[in-house]
Amino acid sequence: MANIQEELLNTKNLLKAEWKEDLEQYKSKTRGKSIAERIDAGTCLYPLQIQRVRTGLADKIMVEVRQLGSRHGHGFQSGKSVCFFCNSGEGDSAKNSINGVVNFVKGDTMMMTLHVEEMPAWLYEGKLGVDLLFDESTYRQMESALNRISRAESGRLAELKQVLLGAQPGKFEQESPMEPYPSDLNEGQLEAIRLVVQARDVAVIHGPPGTGKTTTLVAAVKEVLKRHVQVLVCAPSNAAVDLLVEKLSTTGIETVRIGHPARVDDQIIDQTMDAKVGQHPAYRDLKRLKKSHADLKRQAGKYKRNYGVRERSQKQQLFDEARRVWDEIGLLEDYIRFGVLQQARVIATTLTGASSAVLKGMHFPVVFIDEAAQGLEPATWIPVLVSDKVVMAGDHCQLPPTIKSSEAAKRGLRETLFEKVILRQPKVSQMLWMQYRMPEVIMGFSSRYFYEDRLLAAPNTAFHRLGEEPILTFIDTAGSGYTEFTDKETLSTRNNEEARFILQLLTDLVKRLGTKVFVQEGRDIGLISPYRAQVEYLKELVAGDDAFLVLRSLQSQLTIDTIDGFQGQERDLVLISLVRSNAGGEIGFLSDVRRMNVALTRAKRQLIVVGDSSTLASHPFYERFFDYIDEKECYSSVYEWIES
Repeated sequence: MANIQEELLNTKNLLKAEWKEDLEQYKSKTRGKSIAERIDAGTCLYPLQIQRVRTGLADKIMVEVRQLGSRHGHGFQSGKSVCFFCNSGEGDSAKNSINGVVNFVKGDTMMMTLHVEEMPAWLYEGKLGVDLLFDESTYRQMESALNRISRAESGRLAELKQVLLGAQPGKFEQESPMEPYPSDLNEGQLEAIRLVVQARDVAVIHGPPGTGKTTTLVAAVKEVLKRHVQVLVCAPSNAAVDLLVEKLSTTGIETVRIGHPARVDDQIIDQTMDAKVGQHPAYRDLKRLKKSHADLKRQAGKYKRNYGVRERSQKQQLFDEARRVWDEIGLLEDYIRFGVLQQARVIATTLTGASSAVLKGMHFPVVFIDEAAQGLEPATWIPVLVSDKVVMAGDHCQLPPTIKSSEAAKRGLRETLFEKVILRQPKVSQMLWMQYRMPEVIMGFSSRYFYEDRLLAAPNTAFHRLGEEPILTFIDTAGSGYTEFTDKETLSTRNNEEARFILQLLTDLVKRLGTKVFVQEGRDIGLISPYRAQVEYLKELVAGDDAFLVLRSLQSQLTIDTIDGFQGQERDLVLISLVRSNAGGEIGFLSDVRRMNVALTRAKRQLIVVGDSSTLASHPFYERFFDYIDEKECYSSVYEWIES
């Protein structure tokens, strides 16, 4: 117990260090900074143009805006708290502002939900912008969760603490028969579901790329719901929660999405608490009461400073009646929400959303946590607090959590609760071994390096290729003179010559295959680089250089992004620009091999990797990758492509 308590205390101290570093970074980017400086720091988008305004759920105003002028890298993403402002045009002072939450960011377009029910009059005055806010509430929730876990000395929570941190072995039911499943699940997936059913404390579904982790998790939820009335489903990000909600809703399971959805399509929105409240039979009464409350306040507000005793009495009566109606509104809202939650079989939210006031007093027999290998340990404890059993799904060989403090990361904050369980309790884990995304030659290196060579390519992947093109190619830029440099503004690395080469390579490939393959047959393309500066330069070239006009015509089929942006996604054709090329063999960010695992496993039909072998081979991961490339006869020099 002492070791566990020390471990939790250390985790709490690391969380505080991360909290402090995150806040300091935010302050350095925003405090006393002009709009231009905030734009450069990635904490402000300005100026913005309104694309459309509409009323969303719960009568909140939703605004879609488009960024004007040159684009910069920024930290805006779904679920982030923001301040939408109107600049008076005199210096950098914001004349009016409203707080809100980001729904989604796509290219230069962003959708926000504002925390108001009426459209502000200044929306079409002056120049508009949006600032990123620092949200300390998430850190407070994580700290509170760690405190509760640390204090738990008896009861179910104390038992889960012992098992999840490896002090006691996980227990299993002797027999838990399952009804026969359709043949679309393979044996590895069925074994994972059996493990979920039989585990008393914790079960882990380890899902390497393309192995159907989410499909398996949804099937496990369905199986568990045969034994329990209701379960909790969580994930670290809004986007991951929404994907689960979408999958669950297609199975007909009554699901309620708590919190702020990243996506705004009907399939997700219809599952939200606000939408279901709006569909409740008592919602008309709620709207009537709200209108009555607004009318009473308006009437009371008509009385000005100079009035007599009679008027003062009437004003007080109106305020008293408004307060009574407001109390009635609160009671009715609680009644409606309670009814919605009671009818739901699945309640879905982010990790931190599990502490929402909406769920106050609720407890669940099982919590399912998807993408658990991307959630900070303190955040992962939050849903554990309200559950009797934990099911985690993820892959610790892919992207780790994002951590601002390098010191906290080095001292252990990067190790997730998922990793601790899978390493300390191997008997509670089942790895999915049949993958359906990539041909064997693309899959092979990751399987060998990360998964003990246990992955098998499903038979259908044998047909995954683009015409007669080679499935895997590494193009070596060593000796070409392609040189990296550091962008002075972003301090990110880019390689201009390599960027132009890879775009020309893609242009020639598209022409060779024909645009029909991509436009009419629906094949898509991913262009990936580990470095944000390279990504932005690639986008600039496609948008502004007529040499790549054919790529500009494929905007809906072509995605250019960082590795992090491609997590959980796949494309038919993937090209990777590794960027680094220097005499010292310095590879920096590329030494994070888990990120490279993500990059190398996004392609369904063809993968092309471009990089400098003389720089990269100094690292054992790339040395083994080049050995694999040689073994599969997939190597070529950049000169072969330039001369052709």
